[in-house]
Amino acid sequence: MPKWFLLFAAINGALAVILGAFGAHALKGKLSDALLNAWQTGVQYHMLHVLALMGLAILLVRLSHTPSLLSLTGYLWMAGMLLFSGSLYVLALGGPSWLGPITPIGGSLLIAGWLCFGAGIFKTSF
Repeated sequence: MPKWFLLFAAINGALAVILGAFGAHALKGKLSDALLNAWQTGVQYHMLHVLALMGLAILLVRLSHTPSLLSLTGYLWMAGMLLFSGSLYVLALGGPSWLGPITPIGGSLLIAGWLCFGAGIFKTSF
């Protein structure tokens, strides 16, 4: 499982950098300030959670067993990144408005991941 979390983080880390550069260079002047801010918010949360997922994977490698709450954390963060950042990217590029409610669902998954992480750390003995 840590290997899959690291692989997902590697791919999404590259993607976050690419999308950040695309937003800064190709979209600047083409999108309104509000849409460009939404794009940048997507990039920031995307990269932040890539780094968090990497840290989680490294922690899981160091533990003698994999606590289920910490495993769930990784899956919640991955789904949250896809839904939160992904929906912001698509909406900024003029995607369908029905994607709007997807963004807070993704954000809720990211928050749930952090709560699972806290609970998992609390229950784990080091």
